[in-house]
Amino acid sequence: MATTTEIKKGLTIDFKNDLYTIVDFQHVKPGKGGAFIRTKLKGVRSGKVIDQTFNSGEEIFPVRVERKKYQFLYKDDNGYNFMDQNTFEQVAIAEDMVVGHEFLKEGQEVEIAFHSETGEPLSCDLPTHVVLEITESEPAVKGNTANNPMKKATLETGAMIEVPMFVDSGIKVKVDTRTGEYVERVRE
Repeated sequence: MATTTEIKKGLTIDFKNDLYTIVDFQHVKPGKGGAFIRTKLKGVRSGKVIDQTFNSGEEIFPVRVERKKYQFLYKDDNGYNFMDQNTFEQVAIAEDMVVGHEFLKEGQEVEIAFHSETGEPLSCDLPTHVVLEITESEPAVKGNTANNPMKKATLETGAMIEVPMFVDSGIKVKVDTRTGEYVERVRE
């Protein structure tokens, strides 16, 4: 148990029977009345961001969260299976906990957050950007160059994204896993 004086970015707390990470906070001392802390909280399981105001000195309940690097092995009926590269311990995680799972390929490294006391996996985060090969893309339309036109392309993981007209099959591209958007073409 702690108070709001110990709030900092990245702290995970138990709030309304769910776990939230503090994304941002601001200490406010108005001219009248008591001080308070305005926070942005991100749900560890849901990923939703909420605004919450705490009175100064109010009790909060910090939770210890451990983050470990894991390697993606395969997907089956149990979910997505990952392996700790140091201990070779394997863990299966449900699809809804893997943010950006459509960009996950075999052998890729991810970061999994675990509740320190229970050992329960809380979330699985892919790197911000991944490099994937385009397996299939629509043909470019000759003369269609106005207003930065885009076309649909299928990645090696099966995900569909929008890419510029000059990107063809067999080309590797960098994709933002948070938004699913094309970032740039990768040259080898």
